[in-house]
Amino acid sequence: MTDTAEIEKLVATVQHAQQNELPEEFIGLFREDAIWTTAHGKRLTGRDEIASFTRKVLPGAMKEALATYEVTHVLFIRPDVAAVKIRQRPVKLDGTPITDQNEGSPLYVLSKEDGEWKIAAGQNTVVL
Repeated sequence: MTDTAEIEKLVATVQHAQQNELPEEFIGLFREDAIWTTAHGKRLTGRDEIASFTRKVLPGAMKEALATYEVTHVLFIRPDVAAVKIRQRPVKLDGTPITDQNEGSPLYVLSKEDGEWKIAAGQNTVVL
């Protein structure tokens, strides 16, 4: 599998974990020292802090709507570091787009750790 395909698989796992409210699957995608900033600007530092936040907010978060995640650009900074732009679209539980909610535009910085891509940093931004 190519690095780009592996990165797309990681992003698909983010979507799966979010849509199915699986905190442990989501948390497992991060490096131990990762930095994550939510769409509302809350900065979380380190996997433990990301885990604590995720375990509080993810269960029950998808009662009314979901989001889809699409890789729109991958920039390989080095062979083992990539910046990845995502298109995050809100959808109803049946998959139809929600047109009156803003999309997200996350940026993930990934690093390859022991042959596996992990999230080193993430910044989610709401598109106004």
